[in-house]
Amino acid sequence: MTVDDDSLRRAQAAAAEANRELESFQYSVAHDLRAPLRQIDGFSSALITDCAAQLDSDGKRYVQYIRESAVRMTQLIDGLLTLSRIASSDLSRTRVNLSCIARKVMEKLRAAEPSRDIEVVIPDGIVGEGDVRMMTLALESLLSNAWKFTSERQGARIEFGTEADKQPTVYFVRDNGAGFDPTYTDKLFGVFQRLHSNEEFAGIGIGLATAHRIVARHRGRIWAEGVLDQGATLYFTLEEGPP
Repeated sequence: MTVDDDSLRRAQAAAAEANRELESFQYSVAHDLRAPLRQIDGFSSALITDCAAQLDSDGKRYVQYIRESAVRMTQLIDGLLTLSRIASSDLSRTRVNLSCIARKVMEKLRAAEPSRDIEVVIPDGIVGEGDVRMMTLALESLLSNAWKFTSERQGARIEFGTEADKQPTVYFVRDNGAGFDPTYTDKLFGVFQRLHSNEEFAGIGIGLATAHRIVARHRGRIWAEGVLDQGATLYFTLEEGPP
């Protein structure tokens, strides 16, 4: 081994250790914040229930703001914990029926909003080599994203498919929803990065970051194409780089 090789090896080991420490710190902070947030939400709820007669309309509104903020903070923490688990959990590759997973995800989304009129296209036989649990979470993130951003679209359509002629296989989730400004494509996969306001589309900006981290764990790539108000396509592969 040359001096340069030895230096590179030590630098990689130091970076890996720093990442492990950062993930551990992130998990600890997120976990420890959940208890006080539950107390804030619980006491706020009790205040509205038990002391309603002593609160005027402004007081009730302020307490409701507190509850909503506590719920949103809990969602943010849950997102951080999910990202931390993805980074630290073992990855077990098997042959996965992605068509089956995608259909189950869409069934849950339809059950939650049965009034939605939406066309869903999921061909049979889409498979890949990956961790079943992680790939389920990735498809939940990508398909939920498409479901959310087609909520205001008449004739909404979501498609999960592949560009099978590519090597490695390129998978995609395509929708005809709100889309996005291509100028901000680099922000799509950042943690808590959002291109639409919470008033337009509710969310915390963790879904695509989750999918990005899962694809990275599989040594793949993920990228997006979209046009504002004309829909978006999220592409990913499952293995390109070295372990």
